[in-house]
Amino acid sequence: MTLSTLSLRMIFTTGCLLIAGGIGGWLAQLAHFPMPYMLGSLFTSGIAVALFQKRALADYAYPMKFRTLFIGLIGVMIGTQVTPEVFALLPELPLTLSMLAVFVVLAQGGNFLIFHRIGGYDRATAFYAGAPGGLMESLVLGEKAGADLRLLTAQQFLRIILVISILPSALSLWIGHPVGSAAGQSVMPTGPASAGELLVVVLAAFAGLFVASRIKLPAGQITGPLLLSAALTLSGLVDMHLPFWLIAAAQVVVGSSLGVRFTGMTGAMLRRSLGLSVLSVGWMLAVGGAFALALAAATDIPFLHLMISYAPGGVTEMSIIALSLAANPALVSLHHVVRILLTVGVMVIAEKRLPLQQAGE
Repeated sequence: MTLSTLSLRMIFTTGCLLIAGGIGGWLAQLAHFPMPYMLGSLFTSGIAVALFQKRALADYAYPMKFRTLFIGLIGVMIGTQVTPEVFALLPELPLTLSMLAVFVVLAQGGNFLIFHRIGGYDRATAFYAGAPGGLMESLVLGEKAGADLRLLTAQQFLRIILVISILPSALSLWIGHPVGSAAGQSVMPTGPASAGELLVVVLAAFAGLFVASRIKLPAGQITGPLLLSAALTLSGLVDMHLPFWLIAAAQVVVGSSLGVRFTGMTGAMLRRSLGLSVLSVGWMLAVGGAFALALAAATDIPFLHLMISYAPGGVTEMSIIALSLAANPALVSLHHVVRILLTVGVMVIAEKRLPLQQAGE
């Protein structure tokens, strides 16, 4: 099969996944599901994997550069929400950010016990599967330590998928309406955007991605465009209006890319990994909720913002949830970037200090 044929096949397959994801998101919105376009597209791409992974999706890889562009657009969206009022929370940040270190240690420790004692994973697999962040770093360090890469990959992706599935539903029950859907009337300011305004958004995304790659920003796919659009917004030079369809499209791209991660997983592996992941995510959300309650009482930051900040999902996915609720997405993104940096630091220290390479007891 020639390179051009492979490219055309990838484009066609990706287009089909996105169309199916859009339809799934629309149906999920009609059913008043929380985060309908992200969860709907995740569900439809997961079904596609179950039905076609040995045929149409054989050897298929989601185009990550395409996903990166939409992550950049999400970063731009978050940056537009940075206002002078955000800086009023700066005195609260040393406490909330420092407590993230305690959260990471508790989350990682509890997850290790769940995967090692209950799941029977060897020490290396249990430790890196239990990392509450740093997906790619956990895979690299875990493979180096001799972890079972199939199980490690499954647990890390299930962590993200379960968090973005469980948290919006729980928040919907707490708030009283579906999160991030038309039924909930998202409070994020959106409106019609001209072609010129859309061009500015796209250019800001590209410029932010370029600068982030040059200076090696942590989580640069989202932080680079975020910081650039925040600077433009605060300067008053640019007033970017973001249409709903752009936010929905970003959710579809992210949701579809997560769903195809199930490719290659057997039913037995999925059932085992899913059961352990439910325990792991439940533990982390409980710990994060306790921290959010305590910090909400000690600071001026609302519980909702802190709960999303301490939920152990991916930076991109949690930022989308924050955007849908206008839950200070810049604050949320900052906490998730710091959580990932702390988690990677813990993994690097563990690689040198703990006997993780000794499989079993």
